[in-house]
Amino acid sequence: MTYSAPGDAYYTHGTPAERWERAQMFFEAKEYTVAARVLSGLVEEVPEQTGPRLLLARAYYHSAQLRGAERELRIIVERDPVEYYARLMLGRTLERQGRAEEARSHLRVAAALAGDFWDA
Repeated sequence: MTYSAPGDAYYTHGTPAERWERAQMFFEAKEYTVAARVLSGLVEEVPEQTGPRLLLARAYYHSAQLRGAERELRIIVERDPVEYYARLMLGRTLERQGRAEEARSHLRVAAALAGDFWDA
């Protein structure tokens, strides 16, 4: 049995589908930190699913939890190297961390996957 803090019940309550809907609702309301709390447990429960992990990365990104966003995006890209949006987000996340050189390769791949080719 895992320990949950008293306030954690709300974030872990319900079926995975109910938590997915709740997380999407919070994300759409721009409550990114709350969405991330709901999604982090969901991702632990269904780690093979890309949708919840990508939304978790987006919630981390928008709440300036950039290391969390990077971690989740790297997992997605490692599993699916041609996942365009994860590549793009990883590049943007690295840029926000001041790692432009590292970001460039991910942004180039994302552009190529989208059919755009840069000269950079």
